[in-house]
Amino acid sequence: MVSQEQRRRQLAREKFLRQQQRRTSARRKARMRNSVIASVLGVVVIGSVALYTTGVLKNDDDDKASANTAATPSASAPSKAPDPCAKPAKGSVEKLSWKKEPAMTIDTSAKYTMNLATTCGDIGIALKTSAAPHTVNSFAFLAGKGFFDHTKCHRLTTNGIYVLQCGDPTGTGSGGPGYTIPDENLKDKSLKGNVYPAGTVAMANTGQKHTGGSQFFLVYQDSQLPPSYTPFGTIDAAGMKVLKKIAAAGESTGQGDGAPNATVVINKATVTKS
Repeated sequence: MVSQEQRRRQLAREKFLRQQQRRTSARRKARMRNSVIASVLGVVVIGSVALYTTGVLKNDDDDKASANTAATPSASAPSKAPDPCAKPAKGSVEKLSWKKEPAMTIDTSAKYTMNLATTCGDIGIALKTSAAPHTVNSFAFLAGKGFFDHTKCHRLTTNGIYVLQCGDPTGTGSGGPGYTIPDENLKDKSLKGNVYPAGTVAMANTGQKHTGGSQFFLVYQDSQLPPSYTPFGTIDAAGMKVLKKIAAAGESTGQGDGAPNATVVINKATVTKS
């Protein structure tokens, strides 16, 4: 007769054997699975090499075909959109620089306007003389010296903020008159909710206080910006139509911030007391 202890040991051995069988079976299945995976990977690698080789040759052929297409104009090839602006007036940018801000010569109680005669049309601007006297005085001085004449508007943004930036004689975004002017009118009533409304003309700067020089931007659509850029003018209706035309032509990078596709050159800038 089997004792209770013997029975217990027998059950333990059977349990152990079942576990061993399961593990052996699992290992066998794993080996089979790995073999299948290895085979599949081998096929994939071979296929990938073949595809890579034929792909390289295909690209070479495509390049040759593209070159041939470029050499032989096709009637179905898309044509480049015409530049909406005229050719710039004859002349070149003068290299002018001053060591300090010009002395105040404008009548701060009078009204002044600025006209930008550009290759895309005239942009008239009513200046905020009493609210931004240093800025308006500087622009009157620079315009009188011909500083802006023949300069390109070098930047157009079409995503996030909507502005055309001008006033750099180098056309690179780093040029200026050699001096800086103080920030002004940063609490202008038009700047509500950190928005520079369409039609605003404001000073560009380096991101630091009181670093404005000659660069400015014209807002053609409401733009979310911190009130850190001196608003010193408002664009007239005709000027807004010109800006919309420039914006519609887009910018060079396709990313929403680059040189305008339109040839925007300030032929002549004038500031007049009205």
